[in-house]
Amino acid sequence: MKENLFLEMKNYSLSFKGDRFEIDIIPRTAQHRTYELLEDTNSFYILVPFPDNTEDLLKIYYPKSDYFTLLASLHQRILWQLFVLSLIAVVISLAFSLYVLKPLRESLRMLEMFIKDIIHDLNTPLTSILINLKMMDPNSEEVESISQSAKTIAMLHQNLDSYLREVSFEKERFDLKEVIGEQVAFFQPMYDYLSWDVKVDSLILHSSPHAVARIIYNLLSNACKYNTPQGRIIIRTEGNSLHISNDSHGIKSPSRIFERFYKEHDRGLGIGLHIVDKLTKELGITKKVTVDDSNLVTVTLSFPK
Repeated sequence: MKENLFLEMKNYSLSFKGDRFEIDIIPRTAQHRTYELLEDTNSFYILVPFPDNTEDLLKIYYPKSDYFTLLASLHQRILWQLFVLSLIAVVISLAFSLYVLKPLRESLRMLEMFIKDIIHDLNTPLTSILINLKMMDPNSEEVESISQSAKTIAMLHQNLDSYLREVSFEKERFDLKEVIGEQVAFFQPMYDYLSWDVKVDSLILHSSPHAVARIIYNLLSNACKYNTPQGRIIIRTEGNSLHISNDSHGIKSPSRIFERFYKEHDRGLGIGLHIVDKLTKELGITKKVTVDDSNLVTVTLSFPK
């Protein structure tokens, strides 16, 4: 602004057109500098010599009060322009983001449709296998192995079903110790190379036994699959809380393990712990994950009283 003001003053000294500037005549002294933008307490000014007068100088000046008023107006205009441009940038960014995310949303929709088809196709043969197994010799080792595998598939089927559908659970009173015992009995033979340390007390809950069983199934499945060779599974109850611990090779992002499709290994779909997160929220169960210096992962479930 000062540079423009200086140029306008010089042009004004040639034609004296307009009424923006004020003029005065002052005596020349040795200290006076001509054709430079100067300032005093009240104004900005330039000094112009007269062609035929060596004793006086023409002072062209502009009041500082007007200058600062103009400066404030310019600042306000720039701020408004910046606000409008920022708003336009936000709108463009949002529109571009929606455009970019459209293929991702479509992929997720197709994935959910694919999972629904799998659930539908698995339901009939899985039911048939479980029914026919009941007619066979339960003491046969082969039948027991097939039954164990079929139950694993059935639980995966329920996990996928829970992932896709909003299920309302009927609450009833049951003993958490019995649910834990059933899940440990299911996993312990498959992971007999792990050290199982289970010490749980009777804990009566008023919740959905099927949903709680699914939560514990997913936590134990995760604890077994991502354990270390000769690792430990530790299960404890304390008051109204359940602690499930396992040795591990470490977790990069403990805060993200319950996110949908997040996984730190190639194995799995990344939805097991997400289902845990979904079910605990629906049942009002508080969960917490901790990892100590020895990479012992502990998931704590605090049940509502």
